Amino acid sequence: MYRTFILAALILFCFTRIAFAQDAYILLKPDRLFDGKQMRESWQVLVKNDKIEAVGPRLQAPANAVVRDLKGTTLLPGLIEGHSHLLLHPYNETPWNNQVLRESRAERIARATLHAQQTLLAGFTTVRDLGSEGAGYDDVGLKQAIEKGAVPGPRMLVATKALVATGSYGPKELSYDIAAPIGAAEADGIEGVTREVRDQIGHGADIIKVYADYRWGLNGEAAPTFTLAELKQMVEVASSSGRPVVAHASTPEGMHRAILAGVSTIEHGDGATPEIYRLMKKHKVALCPTLAAGDAISQYRGWRKGQAPEPARIGQKRQSFKAALDAGVTICMGGDVGVFTHGDNAREMEMMVEYGMKPLQVLQSATSVNADVFGLAGKVGRIKPGLLADIIAVSGDPVQNISQVREVRLVMKGGKVYKD
Repeated sequence: MYRTFILAALILFCFTRIAFAQDAYILLKPDRLFDGKQMRESWQVLVKNDKIEAVGPRLQAPANAVVRDLKGTTLLPGLIEGHSHLLLHPYNETPWNNQVLRESRAERIARATLHAQQTLLAGFTTVRDLGSEGAGYDDVGLKQAIEKGAVPGPRMLVATKALVATGSYGPKELSYDIAAPIGAAEADGIEGVTREVRDQIGHGADIIKVYADYRWGLNGEAAPTFTLAELKQMVEVASSSGRPVVAHASTPEGMHRAILAGVSTIEHGDGATPEIYRLMKKHKVALCPTLAAGDAISQYRGWRKGQAPEPARIGQKRQSFKAALDAGVTICMGGDVGVFTHGDNAREMEMMVEYGMKPLQVLQSATSVNADVFGLAGKVGRIKPGLLADIIAVSGDPVQNISQVREVRLVMKGGKVYKD
C-alpha cells in the first residue's frame, strides 16, 4: 500500500510539473533575414524552446515571448565550418610536427576546448572536424562534452584519426630507427582498410577521412596513396553504416580515384583540371577548397600579402577555384582552420569572394549547401520552421560586404543564447 501511494504521488508530481511548465519563446526582429537561400527584408523569427517555430514578416508571438529588437542586423542560419581541426593551432605558433610529437594530449584537449568556444562565438554553430592529427579519438570526447553542456562549442561531425597508407604520412623528421607517432591511422589492403574503417566507426566517427594522395612522391611531390580498389572498399564499408567518406586530394590521379570510388567531398583539390571538375560534377562530388589554409601557409613562409607578387601556389589556386566555379561544381565553405586561428573562420568566406564567388553564393555555401552536402539538411543550415534554432545576427548586410559576417552580435544554438 505504501509503495502504491509513493508511486501515485510521483506520477502526480510529474504530471503537475508538465502541466505548469511553460514553453520558452523568443521573437527575433532584425532588419533583414537570410534564410539559407535568399535575403528577406523585414522578416522575423519566432523560436520555441530549441527549434524555429515560425518565420515571416510581422509575426505574432505569445504573451510570454522575449522580444529581441535587432535593429541594424541581418539574421543568418548558424554558419557551418566545413573543414576544421580543433585539436590543432596555427603552424606559425608551433609547427605541425611539434604539435604531434611534443604537445601532451592534455594540452591539446585544453587548447581544443578553447578553440571550440572561439568558433562558436564567431558564429559557426556547426563544424566538420576532419582529423584529430595524432590525438586519437579526442575529437569524439570533445564532441560529447559539448553535447552534454560541459563546455560551450559548436555541433561537431568528427572524423577521428583519418586513414593514410603506410609510410605516406608524418611526422618523419626523427631517425628511421625510432618509431614515431603517426598523425593518422595507417592501413593497407582490402582487409586492412576494412578493419580500420570499422574501428573508427566503433569509436565514434561520423565521417571517414582518407588521404587519397600525399607528399610521398619522388622529391617530396604529392602522389596517390591508395589504389582504387582500396578506396572503393572504404566507401562501401562506411556507406553500409550511413557514413560518408571524404578525401584529402590535390593531384589529378588522387582525385580521379577518389571520385570514382564514391567519396562525398574532395578536400583542397589544388591541382584539379577542368576534366576532374567535370567528373566531380557528373558524380555529384563537392569541393571544399580550403583557400585560407594555402594563403596562411604562404604568409608563414615569408610572402607579404599585398606587398609582394603572389607565389605560384596562390596563382594556381585562383585558377583552379575559377575552373571549379566555371564547371558548376558544388562548393563547400571550409578553410582548414587550425592551420590558421580558430574563430577567424570567416577568412575563408572573404577569400571565396576575393577568388570569384558572389557574397550571396558564399552565404549559401556556408549554410544550406554545407548542410545538404554533410547530411544535415533536416536539422540546421536554414532558417525554417521545424529546424534547430541555430541562428546568428551580424551587423549590416553581408551580401553588400561579406566581411560583415565578422560583426557577430548574437549567437544562438538550439535556442540558447551564447553571445549577446
